[in-house]
Amino acid sequence: MSPNLLRSLRVAALVSVVALVSACGFHLRHSAALPPGMKKIHLTVSGGGRLERELTRALENSDVTVVDKPATDAAELAITSNTFRTDSLTVSGTARVTEYAVRYHVDFNAKASDGTVIIAPQSVDMSREFSYDATNTIGTASQTEELQRSLIGDMVQAILFRLQAAGAHPALAAPAQAPASSN
Repeated sequence: MSPNLLRSLRVAALVSVVALVSACGFHLRHSAALPPGMKKIHLTVSGGGRLERELTRALENSDVTVVDKPATDAAELAITSNTFRTDSLTVSGTARVTEYAVRYHVDFNAKASDGTVIIAPQSVDMSREFSYDATNTIGTASQTEELQRSLIGDMVQAILFRLQAAGAHPALAAPAQAPASSN
């Protein structure tokens, strides 16, 4: 094969791969474009832990300064509930659980430094299901931990997407106002 033909085949293969990847909807994740009033945030997380660490990291990747204490120039992002629960889904004929669901529930809200509601209190629920093997209980514990890590990562993205949407559509983020009654 000639070098020109080989080079042309490589270029064609690269173009094909790029076209296929872009056609399937794949996009690289980038930092969230948060509302202007959220360049400095005080984050409070009920229960702290991994969600707090990952959310702090994601906010900092979005060029946000996360402060330790409330400040007059900092928005407030409050995670008021942060809980996992495991539910049994199916039971075998020998009365043994064969499938579980790991459920993750988070409540949060966000306010600007002046107290204006950026995001009204919201709940996000996520879950993952897995099969249970009674002969491998150690594997089940590590599987549950991995599912929890995955759910936390997805929850961070969901919160960032909602913050980004609040910046793009502020009217949707505030609680609905009751229409004024005329007597």
